[in-house]
Amino acid sequence: MSPDLALLGRPARRRLPVCDHYAGVEARMRKSLELQARMGPVFDVTLDLEDGAPVGQEMAHCDLIHELLASPDNVHGRVGVRVHPVDHPMFRPELRALLRYHAGRTHPLAYLMVPKLRHLHDAQEACSAIHHAALEADYPHPIPVQVLIETHGALIDVFDIAALPEIESLSFGLMDFVSDHDGAIPADALTAEGQFSHPLVCRAKTRIAAAAHAHGKVPSHCVVTELNQQGVLASAVQRARHQFAYTRMWSIHPSQIPVILAAYTPSQDEVDEAVALLSAAQDAQWGPIRHADRLHDRASYRYFWSLLQRARQTGLALPQEALKRFFSQG
Repeated sequence: MSPDLALLGRPARRRLPVCDHYAGVEARMRKSLELQARMGPVFDVTLDLEDGAPVGQEMAHCDLIHELLASPDNVHGRVGVRVHPVDHPMFRPELRALLRYHAGRTHPLAYLMVPKLRHLHDAQEACSAIHHAALEADYPHPIPVQVLIETHGALIDVFDIAALPEIESLSFGLMDFVSDHDGAIPADALTAEGQFSHPLVCRAKTRIAAAAHAHGKVPSHCVVTELNQQGVLASAVQRARHQFAYTRMWSIHPSQIPVILAAYTPSQDEVDEAVALLSAAQDAQWGPIRHADRLHDRASYRYFWSLLQRARQTGLALPQEALKRFFSQG
């Protein structure tokens, strides 16, 4: 029996790469896809039609994104697009253009990211609009929806938003969230250090992560704007992961991708322990065992199974025996 069925009582839950890399300018978008083609699907690429893209050239940008999605560098099927907010006049035209362009492609859109939700109704409207646009375009696959929580109303409704079945991930939008307080939160809260100390920002991060985990969705942490300061970024990723339980993080510069991947990759000692413990547990039909002089049962097995999945997800090489035991069925 697979670990998911034995330990969780259900098939494997969809897991996302731990890094979500954003690019909205053509040169950076092309570089991002080239980098993903080389490194593998260990990070997602989000092509940006909203804040990271030129204003007033939305349909031309859709054409460019169509070209990039169809390029030979999109080999892993882990490319998504951030569209405009639901209330923006370009939201529906962008959906129609993107889905019309991409229907029938080898790799469907990995997801659509919808920003600036104001409340639950915006999330419901976005999911409905995406569904109907896909039907009109005869799009062959369901399109996962990711959303940005960055307003007061969306934060209030975040548990109900996370419960929507179409939504697979909730991201925290730090910069818009701080701006939405009309200067009451100081600019220091936008820094790598300040965003982990201001009470209202920390409350938002905690609430979003809790809502995501409560409904089996992926919480994605906000940006660190200090570019090329790898020590600062590494510290922020560790805090996002360990203090706030975020399992995914945004990157806004190629140099940030390997730092985020490294911070989320388990150590070799952790992997060795997980393989040994889970192997013994599987041999015991997932009953309680004594391992390294400690008692373990399915509660602790679930933790080590998550760790082993994350190791594979971040590109860490696993022993062949572990691959055969735990991943041979996909």
